[in-house]
Amino acid sequence: MQIEVSVWLVDIQRSIDEIFYFLGDKRDFFAYQKDLKTKKAVERNLEIIGEAVNRIMQAKTDVVIANHRRIVDTRNRIIHGYDNVSDEVIWTIIIRDLPELRKEVEVWLTSK
Repeated sequence: MQIEVSVWLVDIQRSIDEIFYFLGDKRDFFAYQKDLKTKKAVERNLEIIGEAVNRIMQAKTDVVIANHRRIVDTRNRIIHGYDNVSDEVIWTIIIRDLPELRKEVEVWLTSK
């Protein structure tokens, strides 16, 4: 695996960890909705995840990430459609998709 790809995988892992750190153990949607700083921090980390996934896919490596297109599209939506970002969609990504992505990244990092 290329060294850059490993770095990007670690960036994804770190961003997911930060998101869950910012949310705390409660992971309360209504508290999240009211906390502007946490929302912005989560969105920034989702941007980083999307950019890292995009770079991995462009590197033409053997690393394949499920839903890579959706991840990159989410990044683009947050950046370019910032005025149309839904808290509910972001929350669904956090709760449903990020744990699976983290597992996938861990597999790639341990197989290098």
